Amino acid sequence: MILGLRTTIYPVNDIAQAKTWYSQVLEQAPYFDEAFYVGFAVGGFELGLIPDGVAGVTGSQALWGVADADLAFARLLSLGATALETVTEVGGGIRVAAVTDPFGNRFGIIQNPHFDPSAVR
Repeated sequence: MILGLRTTIYPVNDIAQAKTWYSQVLEQAPYFDEAFYVGFAVGGFELGLIPDGVAGVTGSQALWGVADADLAFARLLSLGATALETVTEVGGGIRVAAVTDPFGNRFGIIQNPHFDPSAVR
């Protein structure tokens, strides 16, 4: 039985540099930090970094919840990300955007007033 999203993994070419960048983005240190995997606990979910694989912006897309899409988008850009999709209203007050992280991965954000974080187990 599928219980829901738990982890999104990003491949990176420099795990030490990626750990530093994502620590700034998430404003926290990783809870798991090994040469083969770095894991951050993010609102009941996990963002993981692996030092192999191919970074990219196509394929599966994870969107990380934010309170204010405009502020979050601007902050990501100020930390060195590149705009991929600017903040867009997609209906029902839901706003999405995406950047490319410094390692070539898509990092999506979503401001969703209908999402209930208390429903996450």
